[in-house]
Amino acid sequence: MPAATTLARPVDRATDRQRHPQLVLGIILTVQLMVVLDATIVNVALPDIAKALNFSAANLSWVITAYTLAFGGFLLLGARAGDLLGRRRVFMAGIALFSIASFAGGLAPWSGWLLAARALQGIGGALAAPSALALLMTMFPEGRERIRALGYYTAVSIGGAAVGLILGGLLTQFTSWRWVLFVNVPIGIVVLALARTALAETPGRNGHFDLRGAVTSTTGVTSLAYGFVRAATSGWGDTITLAAFAVGIALLAGFVFIESRSPEPITPLRLFADRGRSSSYIARLFLIAGMFGMFFFLTQFLQEVLGYGPLQTGLAFLPFTVALFTASQLSARGLVERFGGKALMVGGLMLSTSGMLLMTQLSATSGYLSLFVPLLLFGTGNGLAFVPLTSASLSGVRPDEAGAASGLVNVMQQLGGALGLAVLVSVFGGSAREVAAQSAATAASAAQAHQAFVVGADHAFAAATVFVGATVVILALAIRGRRAVARDAVPADVPAWIREMGRGDEELDGVAS
Repeated sequence: MPAATTLARPVDRATDRQRHPQLVLGIILTVQLMVVLDATIVNVALPDIAKALNFSAANLSWVITAYTLAFGGFLLLGARAGDLLGRRRVFMAGIALFSIASFAGGLAPWSGWLLAARALQGIGGALAAPSALALLMTMFPEGRERIRALGYYTAVSIGGAAVGLILGGLLTQFTSWRWVLFVNVPIGIVVLALARTALAETPGRNGHFDLRGAVTSTTGVTSLAYGFVRAATSGWGDTITLAAFAVGIALLAGFVFIESRSPEPITPLRLFADRGRSSSYIARLFLIAGMFGMFFFLTQFLQEVLGYGPLQTGLAFLPFTVALFTASQLSARGLVERFGGKALMVGGLMLSTSGMLLMTQLSATSGYLSLFVPLLLFGTGNGLAFVPLTSASLSGVRPDEAGAASGLVNVMQQLGGALGLAVLVSVFGGSAREVAAQSAATAASAAQAHQAFVVGADHAFAAATVFVGATVVILALAIRGRRAVARDAVPADVPAWIREMGRGDEELDGVAS
């Protein structure tokens, strides 16, 4: 009897709080927007941050990487914590940590302080984001209400990164770079106050956290990222660079070993057993690697070379934002069912590859039209591919592993951004050093500095093109042709819009057979 009473209480509270479903949805969407756009909101402020805190060109990338690594590395652990400790409790703890870290970052007097604050922001986001989606699924019943709520959630998830660029430009130009961090504090306080009364708690349960898996995976990827960034300034033969790569590889090998032996792994390795599903994870990692690199270098190119202000720089990304949102909505609302997931993924990512390739032609004399067309192509291609790529990552997953599979999608997105940016910074650094060495005999000038940056950025865009182009090859070879997916092949707790989209999407190896 006591056990039955305990289980009923959260349901009663949830029912009572359904009187304000729009408030619940507003809280969840606000939090999702905060954690997604924080990966890009500082991009436009990077030149100001570099000057204020004396960052080098290579180390500046850690302002982005510290957040994405911590977010991606602890995301699955955050989802597990919500299951074991109660989702509202973990959600509020994540928002509190995120807000405190944002305030500390805005006060940063030196570079190390800011990087530590960004890492703490990432951990806070990793606690809040999984519980936010789980609470949404709990608070909105199956049917039209949930589909509509998930539609808003997906739109925020897709467009948040691009919105961050525009908001970052506004805050940097009219206030200070510190406000790209401070802005989270009042929002976080309001969210905490509303969540306390509007969200229902879920019952906790006994289980295992798998801290060893979380620590070895996060530390291993961080070590690899540091190796790439170190190579940009010290070369590939540097002792510390080689040591960082060796430690990273050893830790990731240890992570695989731990997960294979753990009774409750943070990442069930059998999720990678299916060729199509594992290929969709790798494709997402490469796609986001190219996209984050584009954001990082293009925001600096616009300001440092073309002389754009922060607001102009943010608004320059509007074609990307509009194209991404529009194409993703068209994809989810009928294009996948009509043409099939594989055709849409491959065709969309070919457009993205073309857009990235055009960016390699940018120069110090480029006009906005030289940016408009590549951004339009890249946004359209990503928008078309995003929905079927997500479906491919979740198709055929066992119901009891749907949460881990969904978390792994986000992990690949964050780690792709972190590692991809580290690789591109290394490519940029090597190319820029060569130009600087060639002009060392002459007096340094702004024109030479711009030329070095342009050459380095063009090489980084070329490497990003390879990343995005690789997704086309991977998906074309690994994903099977179009076949009907049985409705019961997709787990019941996977979002409804994905289940509906699954009909007519790509069938993966071993699914619905």
